[in-house]
Amino acid sequence: MILFADQGRDALRLRWREAWQRHRAALPLEPLQAQIVDVITLHPEYHALLEGPDAPAAASMPGGENPYLHLSLHLALREQLGTNRPAGITAVHRRLQRANGSTHAAEHRMIEVLATVLWDAQRAGRAPDETDYLERLRRL
Repeated sequence: MILFADQGRDALRLRWREAWQRHRAALPLEPLQAQIVDVITLHPEYHALLEGPDAPAAASMPGGENPYLHLSLHLALREQLGTNRPAGITAVHRRLQRANGSTHAAEHRMIEVLATVLWDAQRAGRAPDETDYLERLRRL
């Protein structure tokens, strides 16, 4: 299953919902669906949203948080950790895991930085700077 390539916002959101529905129905999951479900499972505050009839259209939670962006940042970070790119990110993650007492808490601190770096790059019309990103993570 291709998750990101050539898909619009609603199609991407539907992928999240489909993975969650398959999980809830105890149906087999493709590897990427299993990763999606793992992230969703850590966020019970989003379960009702993903189970509701307006799930793909719902853009935010109370307070303005975009759950799809939040969940996607988790997936992106996990991909970075799996490849250790930028080089050194896994060491930062291990340190934050120890300091925060959980993998999920470490991920949350790191995705805040990831979101900021992506936002800055988008506003400047350039690719994210991996060196700057890693340096910001090291300051956590």
